[in-house]
Amino acid sequence: MNLPLENPFGNRDDLTYGSYLMVPELLSLQRCVSTDPETGKPEHDETLFIVIHQVYELWFKQLLHELDYVMTLLDADKVHASGHRLKRVLKIFKTMVGQVDVLETMTPAEFASFRSFLATASGFQSTQFRELEFLLGIKDRVQVEWFQGEGGDRLQARYDAPTLWDAVLHLLGRAGYDLSANVLQRDVRETVTEDEGVQAAIVSCYADDGFASLCETLTDLDEGLQEWRYRHVMMV
Repeated sequence: MNLPLENPFGNRDDLTYGSYLMVPELLSLQRCVSTDPETGKPEHDETLFIVIHQVYELWFKQLLHELDYVMTLLDADKVHASGHRLKRVLKIFKTMVGQVDVLETMTPAEFASFRSFLATASGFQSTQFRELEFLLGIKDRVQVEWFQGEGGDRLQARYDAPTLWDAVLHLLGRAGYDLSANVLQRDVRETVTEDEGVQAAIVSCYADDGFASLCETLTDLDEGLQEWRYRHVMMV
């Protein structure tokens, strides 16, 4: 007797791969603004440019989602679980760096064919990337004032909120590492700066395998962010 196949999306018969992922809507979002003077159609390479940057924005969304969860785990003293999630974040950064390779297949002439149609639009206007920087401790009040509307409200919230590094410091403080009140009660709106006491605590925590692994992963995270920024800037 043949049993009916189970719907992989559950019991909703109307739910399909396309409707679940909203594929039709997703594929309608690549709206070119350029015009090839010879064909009257959009310049060929603009589609790649749009797709790559839309994918970046999706990855930024996922990074923020993961890092917010990591902070929740750190606040609950779940060192191993937070380290596991951070490793996922590292994989996403590596994927983002790999996407630069795809974008670099576009020659300067091909980019120039549609660049003028973009007017003042720039990747520096990415609200989510600025949110990511703020969450990782790179804060700038000017950025909050520069972004307006919804983007400005979101950046203001990130500006006023603790960073990932603050969550790590409080974790170490609760674990008994010697951190000053100035460190634990610092103004979270300020960019993270070096502190001898923190450096000493980090060195000490390497005697604990759990904390040592977390510190190594955080170092890799910083390197991953810097690598992506460097590759992106060099490409531009």
